[in-house]
Amino acid sequence: MRRFSIFEENNGDPYHLYFNQKLNKEVFEKVARKCYLPTNSIMLDLINKYDGKFKISYSITGVFLDQCNEFNPKVLESFEELAKTGCVDFLDETYYHSLCSLFKDKTEFKEQVALHNRAMKSLFKHNPVVFRNTEALFTNEIAKIVEEMGYKGIVTEGWERILGWRSPNYLYRVKGCSSIKAFLRNYRLSDDIAYRFSAHWWSEYPLTADKYAIWLSKCEGPLVNIFMDYETFGEHQWVETGIFEFLKRLPEEILKYENLNFKTPSELVSLEPVGEIDVPTPLSWADMERDASAWLGNEMQRVCFRFLENLEPMVREAKDEKLMRIWRLLQNSDQLYYLCTKSWADGDVHKYFSPFDTPYDGFINFMNVLQDLKNRLKHKLKLHEAGR
Repeated sequence: MRRFSIFEENNGDPYHLYFNQKLNKEVFEKVARKCYLPTNSIMLDLINKYDGKFKISYSITGVFLDQCNEFNPKVLESFEELAKTGCVDFLDETYYHSLCSLFKDKTEFKEQVALHNRAMKSLFKHNPVVFRNTEALFTNEIAKIVEEMGYKGIVTEGWERILGWRSPNYLYRVKGCSSIKAFLRNYRLSDDIAYRFSAHWWSEYPLTADKYAIWLSKCEGPLVNIFMDYETFGEHQWVETGIFEFLKRLPEEILKYENLNFKTPSELVSLEPVGEIDVPTPLSWADMERDASAWLGNEMQRVCFRFLENLEPMVREAKDEKLMRIWRLLQNSDQLYYLCTKSWADGDVHKYFSPFDTPYDGFINFMNVLQDLKNRLKHKLKLHEAGR
């Protein structure tokens, strides 16, 4: 978002008033240069080199696709090239990377998932059968809704709170659901690459492809879900760390073992579940708590979330596509993420990505934008009532 004040003259297109497209473009171009383009090139080379034995899966938001179109179409073209190989799986999710699955009314959630599904079919000629909610946000209720929408699998965090002594390296049933299967991220092995790869304090530093393949070969269970931010490659772990060399060597080392190969979630969803998980309260892959507190942990975040949710009837009644899109862009989980007031390591991560000096500055800004949007919606509804 832009720095937005209710005391300034705010006539004009609200999209350009609310959102800092200059900064958005700068960030996108930087990460495209450091991560998306070089990593996609490596992935395509690996698929071709190993003649289809190397496979990968992506969960790509609609907002990201929109930014590709606006800022750098070559990034989208590189994903389309990957899709054509037949070795790439795409998951469905909310189009706007939203927390709308936590709204009381699930209409918005279902509509955003449908929008995302259409984008996957249109751009990549792919109809996903496995779903990943925003930030792997998961409850029994969310899984039930996703099941009713026709998905066969859903991805979430393999956290001890829900697993106890059990391993994340299996599929699980979900309490209250009849058929959907839960894929659980192996967060330890995923974070070995995503967070600890360049950590000199780590007892396993340096992490090499052959060492990592050995760890995988010794895992129990039929599958190991390695799932991380794509920006791990080149952005979170800079090229100087050797992350790209690690990625290039990994398939070769993994395929040396008879008990290891690459499969997509769409291929694995036919496996039989070995037990049931029960997740009555939100689970996610964020922060130490692995719950919804990264976005709803303090009163500032909850106030903004409720404001967003309560705007829905007005947004729908206004029947204005531009204002609908703005409302949905404001739902992006990052907007609430920047308002987090946690301390220690989690707080540092939130601060690193935030465009605001403090969470309190972010809160004031977000409320200003939300109030301005509400006033615009009120004006629109008055025009409707007047027959204009």
